[in-house]
Amino acid sequence: MIAMKRSEFLVSLAGGALAAPAITMADEGPFASTNIEVERAQPGRPHAGKVLAAIQPHADDLPIFAGGLVLKLIKEGYTGYLIRTTNDDHTGPGTVGEGVLANERDNLAVARGFGLEKVYDLYYRNHMLDAVSPLELRLRLIFLFRLLKVDTVICYDPWGHYEENPDHYVTARAVEAACWMAGMGKDYPEHFDAGLKPHSVREKYYFSRGPEYVNRVVDIGDQVEGKIAVNILNGAQGPGGQSGAQLRRRLSAQGLRLALLGDDDETANREYVRKFVLDRDAEVGKRFGLSYAEAYHYIGPEPDKVSDYVRANAVKV
Repeated sequence: MIAMKRSEFLVSLAGGALAAPAITMADEGPFASTNIEVERAQPGRPHAGKVLAAIQPHADDLPIFAGGLVLKLIKEGYTGYLIRTTNDDHTGPGTVGEGVLANERDNLAVARGFGLEKVYDLYYRNHMLDAVSPLELRLRLIFLFRLLKVDTVICYDPWGHYEENPDHYVTARAVEAACWMAGMGKDYPEHFDAGLKPHSVREKYYFSRGPEYVNRVVDIGDQVEGKIAVNILNGAQGPGGQSGAQLRRRLSAQGLRLALLGDDDETANREYVRKFVLDRDAEVGKRFGLSYAEAYHYIGPEPDKVSDYVRANAVKV
């Protein structure tokens, strides 16, 4: 894992070896690869039959940091589910209860905007996830990974640096542990009596607000308008929602105008998100000659080295 400031992280992206494939962390031993793979859109539905769990503590996390990737993978054939670990009760308009309801509605709208099949809200208190039993949270995730037969997760990086929000790092670390424990045959055997089977999550895309080990950059140029639309659905919180329209009206009351925001609320909201929410995506994309891109710590399926060796070397006797 490489610790660096955000500016250093972006410089490192520029120097990454684009042609070299990203190697899974399990195979790197004590030496982390600095090669960065650019993942581009694939034609057709190459991921048909695979299952994606998009996991976020709050209703605006995935739209901001991973909205392009979620849209891309769903378009490429994944069946997807949204898991939100908190109830967002300390964000949003009005009273605490009104905020919970507003964020619940936004979260459902975000899932529909992504094209996901269903939402699982775990409803833990916002900003208090570090007071929740890690065993309980991990167990609930293991159950869902087995129930849904999840192949791929998108979530906060459990090892991202300088994360100040406990909801983010607690969720991420529970996800990391649940991904491999879900495949164990002796953990929570009562699940098997209920008809479930061990099922490991084999692929992970981790994002972070701050510095992290980055080995994959995803080209989201084809998904920009969809990502903008999903961010606008977060009216209760987040930097999207109605921020553009609110700024346009505030400036108008002061006798000011920003050409960027146009002459109507729809344009204002869309261009505000493009300029101020997707600025990081534009910056990362620029480093790779792309219009917009998202950066990830990617962990792929581990190779079956024994089977590969047997196939290559075994002879009949």
